[in-house]
Amino acid sequence: MKLLVKVTPKQQKVLDFIQDRISKDNLPPTIREIAAALGFSSTGTVRDYLNALEKKGYLKRSSNKSRAIELLQGSSDKIRLLSSIPAGKPNEAHEDTDNYLDFEQMFSKKSAKGEVFALKVKGDSMCDAGIMDGDIAIIRKQLTADPGDVIAALLDYNEVTLKRLNRKDSKFFLEPANKKYQPIHKDFSILGKLIAIVRSYEPVRI
Repeated sequence: MKLLVKVTPKQQKVLDFIQDRISKDNLPPTIREIAAALGFSSTGTVRDYLNALEKKGYLKRSSNKSRAIELLQGSSDKIRLLSSIPAGKPNEAHEDTDNYLDFEQMFSKKSAKGEVFALKVKGDSMCDAGIMDGDIAIIRKQLTADPGDVIAALLDYNEVTLKRLNRKDSKFFLEPANKKYQPIHKDFSILGKLIAIVRSYEPVRI
């Protein structure tokens, strides 16, 4: 996956407007429409923003078309939130086109003043806690945690593991959420606390 360069707040506004127009009208806006909607005094300013976003890998343009703006895959941290969906009795879904899942904002709220990073889970040692092989673990960087927290821990030889922090008497240890595995009583340091899990859906073949 290509790692995109972070955009400035003003560049993000331009990107959000383009994405919103494409989502609602299935058509990208023109440069003049962007300028009018965002209050830019000239179309040249819009071109500067589009050039910067193109260089950073967020969009692609063709010079011979007025609406030639194509958002590239992974160009936004937002996913359109259409509605809620019941997992029990079926119900009518009402589309809400004004809401988005903003992953950057969501995780920054959870992280408060801390830095957030992601790790890919390997193995099934935490499956009884609902953490599966292949999941992406979103970790808030911190050096301390409470017993019961699921943490990313650093062991000897730069080995990193995701386990539940536990304590017996005055000694801390790492506890798996799978009876097949034994607790880890080695020395470790805390890298951060688990705040979310991102999982790709894999259909079960029947």
